[in-house]
Parts: sequence; structure tokens; C-alpha cells
Amino acid sequence: MRFVRGRKEALFPDPDLIRTLARLLSENGLNEIEYAVGDRLIRVARGAPPGTAGAAPAPSQHEATTVAPAAGAGARAEPLAGAITSPMVGTVYLAPQPGAPPFVRRGDAVVAGQPLLIIEAMKVMNEIHAPCAGRATEILVEDAQPVEYGATLMLIEEAVR
Repeated sequence: MRFVRGRKEALFPDPDLIRTLARLLSENGLNEIEYAVGDRLIRVARGAPPGTAGAAPAPSQHEATTVAPAAGAGARAEPLAGAITSPMVGTVYLAPQPGAPPFVRRGDAVVAGQPLLIIEAMKVMNEIHAPCAGRATEILVEDAQPVEYGATLMLIEEAVR
């Protein structure tokens, strides 16, 4: 409830808008989406409600019946050896700037600390660096693709010492 000019006015969310936001959530593989107009805000999220930190969200029926994503989607259920995962939610960029060659191509040798890609989060460009020397065996994301926290971005086969 909110007060408007001395009287209470109920905020009734638009069910069609909520359905549309939920559909966008599913279609884009997101966990949360917000929509605001003026002082009204609608937030649609999957998983546990806010304030239950530490509790793993129960998979919804939709998630439980979904086929595993394709390799290009970047999300993997099981951890892979040499997996470089996203430390944040954001947008992946494979090159330092538009039109430039990518930081790394499949099959390239990499050295520890070398930039592999950029993740833009909240208008900040965050370089993701190679944790070890090796070879880029697979790049699982595309340029300008949105990614979730923990999504597998690429695989680095560690160099034998």
C-alpha cells in the first residue's frame, strides 16, 4: 500500500507485464529482471527470495526439465578441468575494442596473467586473465554475449611443466 494525497492506494501489478518479464527471464537465461516506470518497480526473480543468503535456490520445474545448454551458451553443470569461469554477471567482449583481433583464439598458447577477455559490468570493463600458462582449447562464449556468475567462458589446457 502507499499513500496518495491522504488516502491509501493499492499498487496492483499488471499481470500481463509480469508474464512478459517472466518470459524474458526464461528466454534469456536470466535469474532476475527489473522493470521500473516512475516510482513503480517490478522485480521478477528465480530461486530463493532475498534474505536467504547461503541457501541454494531450488530448481524450478522449468529448469529441471530443460535440456543442457549448447557449448556456445557457456553454462556447464559439471566443473571442467581448466575452465575459466565468469567472476561476475555482465557482457563478454573477446577483443579489447570493436574491430580489433580477439585477445585469444582457439588453439592459441597463453601465458599466466595474459588477458583472455573482458567482462563489462555496470559500465566497468573488467579484464579476465589466464590463471596459468597453457593452450586455449575451447572458447565457449561469443562476443557481446551476456553471461551469469559462474558461467564457463573458455577452457585452458595447462602446460606440462
